[in-house]
Amino acid sequence: MKPFNGLVDLVADRGCCGNYDHHVLELFVIDTMDDSETYKLWRIRKTILKMCKDRGYLVMPKELEQSLEDFKATVGDPPTRKDLLMVVNHEEDPADMLYVFFPEEEKVNMKTVRAYLNQMQQDSTYRAILVLQEKGLTPSAKTAIAELSCKYTLECFFENELMVNITEHQLVPQHNVLTQEEKKELLERYRLKENQLPKMQASDPVARYYGLRRGQVVRITRPSETAGRYITYRIVL
Repeated sequence: MKPFNGLVDLVADRGCCGNYDHHVLELFVIDTMDDSETYKLWRIRKTILKMCKDRGYLVMPKELEQSLEDFKATVGDPPTRKDLLMVVNHEEDPADMLYVFFPEEEKVNMKTVRAYLNQMQQDSTYRAILVLQEKGLTPSAKTAIAELSCKYTLECFFENELMVNITEHQLVPQHNVLTQEEKKELLERYRLKENQLPKMQASDPVARYYGLRRGQVVRITRPSETAGRYITYRIVL
């Protein structure tokens, strides 16, 4: 636990301020009885589907509830990573598409990144998630992603990060992403400027889960023994 000095919580229920403590979460992969490749990819896919749903993309309930046996019947045992490709559309804007790629390579190179970008370009899609194996990306692939970040957003998650859904952990409070209108109302209500809100790094695990961008605000709701609930707001840097 490491406090961020100088930051102040905005308590919505009371309209008052208090000290802010930032809890740094250490993620551990849960040991399971079944350590097979199929089980691992099933767990990862479930986390990705829930992540897409929580970001506002259309995901069928039957996909979220898919059992391991149904997963095996659908994609094979063991499955081929390329067959796990996902494309989802946003609930509010069907033109807003998100690709989820599962590269076959242990270390993804520039050629693969270019192939993904070409596929996205053909479909007028500008955002994708790459589910990486342990060795990650080659230096040239990292450079390509960084150089194209002004137009295309390729988020990288390691498989081990997705074995558990961090937002379902009991120590992680409820997070809700504010719309631009809700953000405006919040600032006007408390007569605040953006730089007066507590901060959240874009690299924060929860910020990455929701795909948050600079300037977005999240409402965090925690249980409180005295007030019932304790609400704070944080802006992404």
